[in-house]
Amino acid sequence: MNWRRIAIAAPYLWLLVFFLAPFAIVLKISLADPVFGQPPYTQSVSLDSFAFLFTDKIYVITYLRSVLMAASATFLCLLLGFPMAYGIARSRPATRSLLLMLIILPFWTSFLLRVYAWMGLLNNYGTINTFLLWAGVIDQPIPFMYTDFAVFVGLVYSYLPFMILPLYASLERMDLDLVEAAQDLGASRSRAFWDVTWPLARPGVVAGCLLVFIPAIGEYVIPYLLGGPESLLIGRVLFDEFFVNLDWPLASAVAIILLLLLVIPIVLLQRYQARDQEGVA
Repeated sequence: MNWRRIAIAAPYLWLLVFFLAPFAIVLKISLADPVFGQPPYTQSVSLDSFAFLFTDKIYVITYLRSVLMAASATFLCLLLGFPMAYGIARSRPATRSLLLMLIILPFWTSFLLRVYAWMGLLNNYGTINTFLLWAGVIDQPIPFMYTDFAVFVGLVYSYLPFMILPLYASLERMDLDLVEAAQDLGASRSRAFWDVTWPLARPGVVAGCLLVFIPAIGEYVIPYLLGGPESLLIGRVLFDEFFVNLDWPLASAVAIILLLLLVIPIVLLQRYQARDQEGVA
């Protein structure tokens, strides 16, 4: 038995069973028409669902809002996560282990419970408003809940560790002698950062941005609990079309377009990275 071939074939088989096969099923449903029955779609082929997505402005606006919200959350996670990852990577080994444990610690708690905790913090009589009222900063509660701000805070809090850990993995391997050599040659701290630290940390930046952006753009729980009924992001629309409107073809079409929005940039980014590495080599 050729174990090498089995080892190589195993991930392709996994991809075929758990990605390509479900994708083919969703694609088939997206090319059908909705009906009242079991299943709630016809066996005929139709492009009406895709045509409806591009003619109804609500779906176009929802896609744009989802991309903007996910991109903004990713950018803020990068701004917050880079100095945190850099500080962890440059700390002493004992302190580094403690800091990494604090970053991973929220994963020991249910994701849903953490979102509910933010509901307790952000509501009109929650911890934040109560403190601001007690301190005399405000005269009446600030409506944090059921706003885009609450969704944004929830996304950044939930996915910040996904940015820190890849950045830490890149920065921890970086040789500090390179930065010292750049400064000895006359480079300022900012110039040494952009010429030495940033290029070496770029793989971690790319990995962290993908790990944050991909789940954030299709997030359902955070917009539903913190954003309320007015927060129309694509994950919420996808759920409503499947389970409320029972329009499976339209919901499948929404999922297909969302997948294309994610896959195409990732493929282009991978090609760019491959060309960049070939240029360096």
